[in-house]
Amino acid sequence: MEKKPHFVRREFLPREVPSISLALLLAAVLLLNAVLYLYINKFYSSLGRVESDPGLCPFGHFKFGAVKNCSPWLSCEAINREVRKLKCVGEGAVKKVFLSEWKEKKVVLSQLTNSELKEDFLHGLKMLKALQSKYVVRLLGYCEQQFTILTEYHPLGSLRGLNETLHIPKYKGMNTWHRRLMLAIDYVSIIRYLHSSPLGTLVMCDSNDLDKVLSQYLLTSDFHVLVNDLDALPLVNRSAGRLVKCGHRELRGEFVAPEQRWPYGEDVPFEDDLMPPYDEKTDIWKIPDVSNFFLGHVEGSDIVRLHLFDIHAACKKKDPAERPSAQEVLDTYRKVLTLLFREAAMPGTREML
Repeated sequence: MEKKPHFVRREFLPREVPSISLALLLAAVLLLNAVLYLYINKFYSSLGRVESDPGLCPFGHFKFGAVKNCSPWLSCEAINREVRKLKCVGEGAVKKVFLSEWKEKKVVLSQLTNSELKEDFLHGLKMLKALQSKYVVRLLGYCEQQFTILTEYHPLGSLRGLNETLHIPKYKGMNTWHRRLMLAIDYVSIIRYLHSSPLGTLVMCDSNDLDKVLSQYLLTSDFHVLVNDLDALPLVNRSAGRLVKCGHRELRGEFVAPEQRWPYGEDVPFEDDLMPPYDEKTDIWKIPDVSNFFLGHVEGSDIVRLHLFDIHAACKKKDPAERPSAQEVLDTYRKVLTLLFREAAMPGTREML
């Protein structure tokens, strides 16, 4: 009997090759997605988001640097005996700030300068104690009788110097769209934390212009953001009908939210008693302007701005009730970061599939 030629192998071989290639490509995409997930998840974890426990110490204690054991907050006696002032590094309306030394470690000593503002100083101390977390500068000790606060030192200083820091040769590698976006995510994470803090909904009132906002935050050596100044942090309590006003003077300019501006026109002189109060959505209004500073003008930053356009437009709604929550802004920022990381890592993958 004559055998029939076997065409089966030759018939299916051309179809198997592209199937194998496609499977390999899909496997590579899945692997890359897994790597991206692990990287971004590690980043979110490093964003500090074990909210109640900096350095894994119980309340009233601290540790920092390579020290393993927790120490109690330094008392008046310990501060007077063990802390040595080195030089004045700043002065504001409420306090003077000194670079100091404690057990051969650099620390920051803040002291009240205006006795008329002692209530603001003590309020800041109260907030600092109650809000200790990975979002807030670490408290090392305090002395209420002498109006003194001791905190951890961060050599890169406030966010006002961010652009100058990123031009230092040592840090030029950090001057990228994704690192800048991560700093913006840090900032929004802090706002979200304050709006859902253990004390309730807190409003960041020391924020009447961009420079003032940036002065309230520190840049850490590992390029994260901490809030440093909590002197003006009033509480919103809607159920009790309690709203806030950021100070007793008229606020002007596009940076502050519309509801923070005098609503009765130029012909009516400003009176604090007639100024309507407002809520935490004033912080949301300011997010796009602060984030725009963070993003700067590096390669890729305009693409980030494009992806954030809709959420930033929502932040600028005139009606505060129509603005998103800080959590919604944070979720969007994280989604954009994930999307852009994926697109940067897999250019053209969609077309290949």
